[in-house]
Amino acid sequence: DAVAKGLLRPPLQTKSHRRKQCDVGGSTKATNVLCVKHVHCIGNESRMAQHDLTGSLSRSLDRHLVFPLLEFLQVRGLYREEDLLQGKIELLSKTNMVDFAMDIYKNLHGSEQVPQEMFDRRTSVVARLNELQSTAAPIVNFLTDETSVKQLRNDKTWNLQFLQENGIGTEGVEALYHYAKFQFDCGNYSGAAEFLYHYRTLTEDTQKSISALWGKFAAEILMQDWDPAMDDLNRLRDLIDNSKLSQLEQMQHRTWLMHWGLYVFFNHENGLNAIIDLFFQEKFLNAIQCNAPHLLRYLAIAVIINQRRRPMLKDLIRIIQQEKYTYCDPVTEFLENLFVDYDFEGAQQKLRDCEDVIANDFFLVATGEEFVENARLFIFETYCRIHQCIDICLLADKLNMQQEDAERWVVNLIRNARLNAKIDSQQGTVVMGMQLPSIYEQIIERTKGLSSRTYVLANAVTGTAGGPDK
Repeated sequence: DAVAKGLLRPPLQTKSHRRKQCDVGGSTKATNVLCVKHVHCIGNESRMAQHDLTGSLSRSLDRHLVFPLLEFLQVRGLYREEDLLQGKIELLSKTNMVDFAMDIYKNLHGSEQVPQEMFDRRTSVVARLNELQSTAAPIVNFLTDETSVKQLRNDKTWNLQFLQENGIGTEGVEALYHYAKFQFDCGNYSGAAEFLYHYRTLTEDTQKSISALWGKFAAEILMQDWDPAMDDLNRLRDLIDNSKLSQLEQMQHRTWLMHWGLYVFFNHENGLNAIIDLFFQEKFLNAIQCNAPHLLRYLAIAVIINQRRRPMLKDLIRIIQQEKYTYCDPVTEFLENLFVDYDFEGAQQKLRDCEDVIANDFFLVATGEEFVENARLFIFETYCRIHQCIDICLLADKLNMQQEDAERWVVNLIRNARLNAKIDSQQGTVVMGMQLPSIYEQIIERTKGLSSRTYVLANAVTGTAGGPDK
């Protein structure tokens, strides 16, 4: 069939599971179809639905990227299926995936009949696809010839001249752009990504080249092609930093990039380091605090489960405290209870809530076990700082574990040399050993982040020096 029905499914078996004006073309495509307050919750799930971020996230995502979120919500059963199916139809109404919209409409209404306007829409989509296919045929045929493609260079001027020698002008290059955009809207993400890649090597239009990069980035996410997606994320970050946009526009572009990047960060093998490096940059941190404080959930999870980035915990808690009046959830409250208030009972309760939040978050669902393990370790380490002898029964209660499981867990910590302690089985206690860090270790710990902060400061000073007042 000429109209694709493809749709990315939630990556449950992989490592994870405001408006966008230049997603693939240049037209505005706001995704505001899912507003949680207008969606009816199901029974006891309503308590967890209040922590669902789909409504907040979707405002900064291309509508194609929202489909996996709705699929996940449908599987989790947080909302009525009828509402989610209607939300999918509204999303699809601004795309070219008409056949898929028809299938959902039939499922929603339990009928094989669909509105005539859907048939009319399908006819117009097929006609437009054939028209664009015919217009772009010369350059598409050129790009499918490996011999011709190998003669292209990094010099765009030379490439355009070479195309003209083969009977393809600038209008042919622009036809490739519109054809790629239409293919994306039809759900043919692999074809769109390939055409947009070639378009960027040929065009001299800087603005459309950036727009094409956004489209290629989205297509790679939807194909779950994480390595190229990470490369494009870094290219977009550099383009935003070096652009001539106003500071407000740059902040908005950074907000989009961080939201789109969540798909990459929680699936790429180096994603947890990447999200911490990006979100802690001053300009991106400003965007979080101004536009998207809900992203603190994902930054907090990344810091908690990434043991090598523990030094960032202090900065994270400081930011969480600053933003708690605008955003908080069980994850941020867990850290605040544990490291600010030293409320172990509150931290224990929030840890239970965190498990439910993570299980119902599309991006975090695969991090649940790792988060709980590291969160328990945080509780244990903090508790041990103020106690020398700890009752195992009390410890099990603090960690929300059975006594035998808690004792086995502590034994594993001691065996793996992560804990200087011994277990008194007769008394049922854990006796902590004194482990004061040496002066050398203290200096190393306090200067770990010095080089990265110096690098950021140097870049900020260089950027200021290169401004209009220079």
